Order: sequence, then C-alpha cells, then structure tokens
Amino acid sequence: MTAIDDAGQAPMDVTDALDAAHKSIEYMYERGWTDGLPVVPATRELVDEFLATTSRPADEVIGQLEHLKRQVSVELAAVNAVMAGCRPEYFPVVLAAWDALMAERSTVGGGWQSTSGPAPLIVVNGPVRERLGFNSTGGVFGPGFRANATVARAIGLIVRNALGVVPHVLEQATQGIPGRWAMCIAENEEESPWEPFSVDGGVAAGSDAVSTTLLRTSEFVDNRNTDDPELLLSDFADTLSRTGSWLFKHASAGVVFCPEHAQLLAKAGMSKDDVRTWLLERCGRPKADLARAGKAVRAGNIGAVRTEDDTGDFERLFADNSPKNLPIIVAGARNAGISMVVRVFSSWAGIAARIEPPLDGGRG
Repeated sequence: MTAIDDAGQAPMDVTDALDAAHKSIEYMYERGWTDGLPVVPATRELVDEFLATTSRPADEVIGQLEHLKRQVSVELAAVNAVMAGCRPEYFPVVLAAWDALMAERSTVGGGWQSTSGPAPLIVVNGPVRERLGFNSTGGVFGPGFRANATVARAIGLIVRNALGVVPHVLEQATQGIPGRWAMCIAENEEESPWEPFSVDGGVAAGSDAVSTTLLRTSEFVDNRNTDDPELLLSDFADTLSRTGSWLFKHASAGVVFCPEHAQLLAKAGMSKDDVRTWLLERCGRPKADLARAGKAVRAGNIGAVRTEDDTGDFERLFADNSPKNLPIIVAGARNAGISMVVRVFSSWAGIAARIEPPLDGGRG
C-alpha cells in the first residue's frame, strides 16, 4: 500500500504504520480498555499535547469514588480523551464536563453503578460551540459530529478505565440505555428565545460553560398539530406524567425543546419559569392511576410512590418548579415540532462549569 503527497514526491510505504496501529488497537481490546469500539493509541507525545491545553497540573485529582477507592487525575483524563478520538483543543471541554459531573450527588455516590444504567447528558454553551464545531441544530442527539461524539465518549472511557466501572463487574445496569456515552449536545442559543441553560447553572450568558446531569432515558414529544401553547404543554405534561417513569414519590425530568416549540411558547409570553410553573401544576397522576400500575403501595416502602398518608387525589410529579427538578434546554433544528423529554436520574445539581480558555498557542 503506498501514498503520494501533493508535491508529487516518491511513494511512501505506509503498510508498516497501519499494521502497527492495528496491533495497538487489538492490544487495547485485549487489555479491556475500550468501550467496544476501536480507540486511538495514547502515546506520550499525544497525551502531552492534550496536557498543554490546560493550566491544571497533570497529577491534580479531579474526581474520586470513595466506595471504590478509585480516583481520576488530569493526566488519566487526558489519556482517555486521546483514546476517545478527541482533538487536543477539546480537552478543556472534557475537563469542564467532568467537573460538572463531579458536582452531581448521584455521580459521586452509586450513580455510575445503578441498575438503571444512567447516561450523562452534557450541554455546551457559549462561543466554544462554534469555535470547536459542536452541533446544536439538526440531529443534535445523533452521530456525525466529532466534538459532540468524542467529548461524550471521553467521559465514558474515564469512568471505565480510571474508575473501573465495567459491565458485568462493577457496573450493575439491568439493561442500560442506548447512548450511554453519546449524549453531548450544544444548546441552540441563536434560535432560543430564552437565556442559555448555563445561566440556570450560575454562569453568565456569553461565557463558555458545560452543564451535565445523569439521565435514565429520553423520549420524543412530536407535536406539529397545534399553535396553542397550553395544548402544546398539555402534550408534554402527558409524556412527563406516564407511570412507567415513576420510582419515588417525586421525580425530576427535563425538556429539550426544539426551537419551533420554544419560540411558540415565548411568543405567547412564556418564560422558562412560566413553562416550569405550568408543568408543575399539571404533571402527575390521580392516585387511582398509580394504584392500577401497582405503585400505590404501603407508606414507607423505599422506591415506591406513597399515597396513604397524603391528602388529595392528585400526585404531583415534581416537588417544585426549580430548574434542578425541571431543567429546560433548547436544541435541534427549526424544521419540525419535535422535542425531547429527558428523565433526570436524581436531580440536577444546578451547577454549570466554566470551560478554561485556550492557552497561548493552543489550537482552540
């Protein structure tokens, strides 16, 4: 196998290099360092290039699981970001995403090992979206964009290789969910009628930031049938309130509105707080519905909806209308009324992490 450069130089044999790369990939499969897909060999030179994009020391501990006696350093994060296929300039985003995850109560407890197999949702805000090529519009939850795909994958490899949470060993997911290490989206700030999601996490609009939380699953709300805001929100309330997603007395869930739905609501004068308040009042089920689903059980049972000691017939899904219990994001293309409900694993910490600016000479 040969290659000729643009200047017409003599053929260069690349077979040996490709064979070496293939052997390296197979070696990493044998060692159990992959998520099932091929990974990029993490050479010392490549890891150093990633470390050069941050001012943080290589040996800084950025996360640990006390119950597993495992910890993550900046250098270990860089190794796994290389393996995930990130470019060096993505590494500050990976670090910020990891910092945001470490602020989540569920991730420093047993969340990574839950039987529901929760998935991180990573949301990127600020000019970094354009600078590094994060997708915020069409197909935002799907494949095809290196920054989105590899930043999410880097987090998954860190959890696997640094924390040792591996399927059939420390990971205890009963079935797991599709896209566990694939959900990194950028918010469509340009077509959103509301302030960026990072503002709900305490970071000023216009700043580069990452917000994360763990999800149980995600599901479509496809509504192109009405331009009445209350009818539209009624459709969301119906999806949010289904009995199958309830485990405890109250739950948390988010909505990733498409621009069309968000703009319709904003045109009716509704802010994000207004939308949350409307849904708070209407999301839930009559106790008889819960009983028919086997979820009206004895008070005090852990993991069950309690009804006997409560007054009233209607069980509210949300404890309150805080963004921590009902985060609202805008992403996707403005080409159809299709949005996404996401089931938050516990509750969002309400913290966005700032992305470190690129260092002088960095490609970011």
